[in-house]
Amino acid sequence: MQDLTSRLQWRHLRLIHAIDEHGQLSVAAQRLSITQPAASRMLAEVEAMVGQPLFARTPKGMVPTDIARVLIRHAGALLRGLADTVDEVTAFGAGRTGTVRVGSVTGAAIAYVVPAIQRLKQDVEGAEVYVGVGPSDTLMQDMLDGEYDFVLARVPTDLDPRAFDIMDWRNEKAEFLIRAGHPLTRIARPSITDLAGYGWVAQATGTPMRRAVEEAFIAHNVPLPDDVVTTTSLLVMIAYLQTSDLISPVSSEVGDLVRSSGVGGIQAIAVREPMVISPYHLIQRKSVMLSPLAQRLRNLVVDGLSKPLA
Repeated sequence: MQDLTSRLQWRHLRLIHAIDEHGQLSVAAQRLSITQPAASRMLAEVEAMVGQPLFARTPKGMVPTDIARVLIRHAGALLRGLADTVDEVTAFGAGRTGTVRVGSVTGAAIAYVVPAIQRLKQDVEGAEVYVGVGPSDTLMQDMLDGEYDFVLARVPTDLDPRAFDIMDWRNEKAEFLIRAGHPLTRIARPSITDLAGYGWVAQATGTPMRRAVEEAFIAHNVPLPDDVVTTTSLLVMIAYLQTSDLISPVSSEVGDLVRSSGVGGIQAIAVREPMVISPYHLIQRKSVMLSPLAQRLRNLVVDGLSKPLA
């Protein structure tokens, strides 16, 4: 395999990324404003560099080989990094500030990311902030792909934690969302045993929230429900709860938000027995330098995490 550092160029990365996105060499060439023969020659150049084919041609289109998937993953991150560089240079020239992207599990987004963004916006005019909310495995993979500057999440077991800078942390506690008039509202402070017989609208099996609640039920000899609707969307949870007696386990931060807003007539209840979820951390990739704006937002999040809980 030849020295890719000196031979692999941005045009090669753009072509590989475009072929993967569109599945056809002709469409990729069109998107890059080059001829199909030129795209074929460019692809052959990269295949000669790595010493093996990058795509298999099938009736459904061009399918990347294993080595192509490695190139595609890094090409996406590098191209996004280049685009960010151009955007930031342009932003500074125009008197603006640039972009920062942060990913977070739901509770941390409510408790720490949103307040940090509000503080940042008071000082930095024109800051563009993107917030993605999802499960930890998705957030971590997206950060590896260059989608996020940093995340508040848990390191999945299939990733090596040594590849990351893992900083401040917080535990989460589970509560339950129910509709107004739900039978559980007639109990001043229900116990886990009072939740028996009610179906769930919950995150997927194996997620920290679902696992913590299942373990608490099992520890108190409460049977797990047969009726379970699985979703990561808070809006879907609320919509489903409004017309059913199902219950939804959520973080206490989500419960506090529901109490303060009264959204959709939904109520949050805490059970007598504490249900503690494994901690999430502020995480970023090692050896990746954050932009000044991303550093400011990260420091504001760290400041929030460092304060004792009320």
